[in-house]
Amino acid sequence: MSAKYYTQFVLTDTQYRDGNEFSGVVELSQPMDQHSDTRDIEAALARNFDLHRSAVKLLSWSRLH
Repeated sequence: MSAKYYTQFVLTDTQYRDGNEFSGVVELSQPMDQHSDTRDIEAALARNFDLHRSAVKLLSWSRLH
């Protein structure tokens, strides 16, 4: 069962130096709980921007219902 999350994040890649804070919806194949590691969300965001996961820093997230 997939789950959607509203996210706020920063891209640390040098090409986003001037405008690096974003927000958006991410869909994961499995839901997370509040104690889960956020690497899955960061990885999905990085794929969307064609970056490495280390170039994404998740600021906040909340599940959409």
